[in-house]
Amino acid sequence: MSDSPTAVPPPEFQAALEAVRRANPRDELVVTEIPAPSSLAPWAVALAADVSPSRHGSDSDLGTGRFILLHDPDEPEAWGGSFRVVCFAQAPLETDIGLDPFLAEVAWSWLVDALDARNAQYTAASGTATKILSTGFGELARQGDGAQIEVRGSWTPLENDISSHVEGWGELLCMLAGLPPASEGVSLLTKRRTRRD
Repeated sequence: MSDSPTAVPPPEFQAALEAVRRANPRDELVVTEIPAPSSLAPWAVALAADVSPSRHGSDSDLGTGRFILLHDPDEPEAWGGSFRVVCFAQAPLETDIGLDPFLAEVAWSWLVDALDARNAQYTAASGTATKILSTGFGELARQGDGAQIEVRGSWTPLENDISSHVEGWGELLCMLAGLPPASEGVSLLTKRRTRRD
């Protein structure tokens, strides 16, 4: 959380940390608090999530992600506030879905929609949605073709109650993994998943 093990967290970070820990992500997720990077901000908390079923301690075959909340009381100019969320979500896809030219736009819109549906207040959102297509060769030729979608995002929360931000990230991860959305009016890319051995 901080470089100094004896440092006392600022009250605003402590409140945000409690909100992160009381977030109620979807039942399909296995969420674990993990060591946060210490070089990005004076204070941070990090979560890892895997779409179940998965083996504890390993990335899920259905989808995996990370959520990091950074806090710097000096309010870095690039953040536009004292907090910054950085997240990652990744899931495998059928290869034909990976070729969809609108896939990246849809994946990014799911993140925005998931945050907005939970009334998460934020600004300065940025990120990437990446389609990864792969073909195995040599010893990996039997794997055939594969595809993944990966969303990396960051934004500045405008509230200390970060629980809605955690829940929005979890919703994105579940949707990328092909699970039905928790809110109505959102369509899925596919229910099928390719597992690469």
